[in-house]
Amino acid sequence: MAENQRYLALDVFRGMTVCFMIIVNTPGDWGHVYAPLLHAPWHGFTPTDLVFPSFLFAVGNAMAFAMHKYELQGSAVFWQKTVKRTLIIFLLGFLLHWFPFYNFKTDTWESLREARILGVLQRIALCYFFASIILHYCSKKMAVIVSAVLLVAYWIILYVYGDANDPYSLAGYVGNALDFAVLGEKHLYHGEGVPFDPEGILSTLPAIVNVVFGYLVGDFIRKHGNSYETIARLMLAGAGLIVLALTWHMVFPINKKIWTSSFVLLTVGIDMVLLSVLIYGIEIQKRVKWTYFFVVFGRNPLFIYMLAGILVMILYMIPVGEHSLPWWLTKRFFGSVFDPYTASFLFALSFMLSCWAVGYVLDRKKIYIKV
Repeated sequence: MAENQRYLALDVFRGMTVCFMIIVNTPGDWGHVYAPLLHAPWHGFTPTDLVFPSFLFAVGNAMAFAMHKYELQGSAVFWQKTVKRTLIIFLLGFLLHWFPFYNFKTDTWESLREARILGVLQRIALCYFFASIILHYCSKKMAVIVSAVLLVAYWIILYVYGDANDPYSLAGYVGNALDFAVLGEKHLYHGEGVPFDPEGILSTLPAIVNVVFGYLVGDFIRKHGNSYETIARLMLAGAGLIVLALTWHMVFPINKKIWTSSFVLLTVGIDMVLLSVLIYGIEIQKRVKWTYFFVVFGRNPLFIYMLAGILVMILYMIPVGEHSLPWWLTKRFFGSVFDPYTASFLFALSFMLSCWAVGYVLDRKKIYIKV
C-alpha cells in the first residue's frame, strides 16, 4: 500500500496539461498555427484534442487523493464540499467568458443576455460534480459499469435522435436542439460559424467518464504504489482502451467537438500510457531534474489557467498603432526574424513562460490557490 505517498509524476502530468493548454489557446496569429496545435476540424484527432480531456483526467487523479479524506465524515460533508467547489468553478468559468464586462469599442457594458453560459471551466465543474456523486455512492466496479452505460447511452441518443443522414455532423448533432432549448442561441459558442457549443449539455455526459477513469487510475496508483507491475497494468489497460476506441471509431467517429464515446476511450487510453511513462521515468528511474518546470503549473493549475485567460484578453486591449499588442509582438517583433508560423508559435511560447513566471513566484512563496 502507498496511501500517503506523494506522486511527482501526477503533478508533472497535471502541469504538462496546463502548459500545453496555454500554448494551444494563445497563438499570436490564428491564421498561422502549426497543424498539431489546432483541433481537428470535425472528425479526427490531433495532439491539441488531448489537452482538455487530460485536464479532466487530472481532476479525477486529484480526487483520488482527496475524496477518501472526507468521505468517512458522512454525506453532509461530501455534499457541502462538492456543491461548493462545483459552484465556485462554474462561476469562475462564466466570469472568465464575460470578462472584461465592458465593450470598449462600443462603449457599453457587456450584456448578460448574450453571455456564453458554458465553457471549459463550467464543464470541469459539472463533470467533477457528477463524477463525485458516482464515485461516492458506487463501488469501483459499479463506477465502471455506470461509465460504460453513459458512453453507450450517448451513442444511442445521437444515433436515434440525430439527423438520419448524418447524426454525427455539426448540423445533425442532436445536442444542438437541447442547448438551443435550455440555454438559448445567444448563450452558445459561435466560433464554428453557427451557434454550437463544444461544451454543451449533452456532450458533458461522456466527459464525466474522463474524470471517473482519472479517479480510478489515481486510486489504483495510490494503493499499489510505484512498481513495474503498476506500470505494466496501466500500459496494458491504456493500450486496450486505445484499440477499443479505434474499433468503435469505425461506427462512432472520434470527435472532440461533440465528445464522442470513442474519443473518451482514446483520450483515457493515451493518458494512461503517458502517465505510465512518467511514473517509470520519474518515480522509478528518478529522472527528476527536468520536472520542476511543469510542477510549477501543476501546483496552481486552476489559477494559472484563469490568469492566462484574463491576461491574454488584457493584452488584446492594449493598442499599438491600429493593432493590438499581441499583433505587434507577433508580426513586428517575432515576425521581423521568423516566418509567420514560427512567429505565432513564439508568441504563444513567450506568453506561456510569462504565466509560468507568475506560478514560479507563487511556488517560491508557497502560495497555493485552491478551490
